[in-house]
Amino acid sequence: MVLLFTAGVVSCGGGTGSSPVTTPVPTGQPMFSHVLVLVEENHSYSEVMGNASMPYFNQLASQYGVAAQYFANAHPSLPNYFMLTTGSTQTLDDSFSGTISDDNVVRELVKAGKSWKCYAESIPSQGYLGNDSGAYLRHHNPFTYFSDVQTDTTQAANVVPFTQFAADLASNALPQYSFIVPDVNNDAHDGTLAQADSWLQSNIAPLIANSGFQSSGLLIVTFDEGDQSDVDHGGGHVATLVISTKAKQGFQSQTVYQHESALRLSLAASGITSLPGASAAAPDMTEFFQVH
Repeated sequence: MVLLFTAGVVSCGGGTGSSPVTTPVPTGQPMFSHVLVLVEENHSYSEVMGNASMPYFNQLASQYGVAAQYFANAHPSLPNYFMLTTGSTQTLDDSFSGTISDDNVVRELVKAGKSWKCYAESIPSQGYLGNDSGAYLRHHNPFTYFSDVQTDTTQAANVVPFTQFAADLASNALPQYSFIVPDVNNDAHDGTLAQADSWLQSNIAPLIANSGFQSSGLLIVTFDEGDQSDVDHGGGHVATLVISTKAKQGFQSQTVYQHESALRLSLAASGITSLPGASAAAPDMTEFFQVH
């Protein structure tokens, strides 16, 4: 498994997010049946790594791969979520309410016949594309802005409440690509790092222990951005883990990566070579995997 613009249509028109580029999947990139991307919020690398309030996260860091020189792209949140899914920051405004028509992860997955879901905690209902609701923040869910999702009820139905995740895991029904969005109480945005860590242990430990994940799963855990005062490389130094039985155990990379590399990895690990925006030229992350 590999687990305030006015409303309108945005296209970068020749910018980094405008069209896909076909890029060969490098030798050494394993394929996965399920790729999962999970995004935490607003804490820099130094606040997370070695923090006694996050024992589970740091246990995973000691066991699997750590991208020790991984940086977010911008402040505030939304441009980082867009980079993770379109290869372009698109906006620097969390209040953005437009439609993204650029190439994106949904378009490439659908084109390749691959399944996907966004599991968003506290979202009001399946297929909900509306504004903030309680602990759910729309600008932490980039899929709701894509024209591919807004104009297609079949694709919109892949935006589901996080409660569906445990059911899909238990029934071996996880899609090829999953994007996991904890709500603001559990992603370290409003709640504490200890609360975020407890949520991870409750929800991610069962995933990692699942036989399907053990045989062919990849989980990328990252933070959208660092602390607001951390502007290194645009969005700050953030903790990012690469978790898989096929990953080098206890590996720490010193290669500089940003969110476009995570996008590249999530698609390449799904067998997709048509990569949106900056992900086409981003450093690939194959160093994290064992060569057989």
